[in-house]
Amino acid sequence: QVQLVESGGGLGQAGGSLRLSCAASGRSTSGYGMGWFRQAPGKERELVAGISIVGSTNYAGSVKGRFTISRDNAKNTVYLQMNSLKPEDTAVYYCAVSRWGGNYFDSRSYEHWGQGTQVTVSS
Repeated sequence: QVQLVESGGGLGQAGGSLRLSCAASGRSTSGYGMGWFRQAPGKERELVAGISIVGSTNYAGSVKGRFTISRDNAKNTVYLQMNSLKPEDTAVYYCAVSRWGGNYFDSRSYEHWGQGTQVTVSS
């Protein structure tokens, strides 16, 4: 069984940066796609970014150009670099492991989920 632990969240300022990390344990995630999702108060959970086993990426339009997803298979960790933060980025951010190897858009393509980390961006 794989366990996912997100870290790096907290309070950020508009225009600033945060870097989220998702550390996996229990088994290697190198053969699976990974994703970051977020859920803001009053909104549905949405894909932020996905990354495949070969490093191809997929981003929500609202974060494209500001956020970058990456992975380090040797560390069994996936990252989300968040730059140019906006108050609208405030949400709980979740890391997930896919069932297969792609950067899937649909949350139903992901099998394992972390507990989430709160990101709050003030103006």
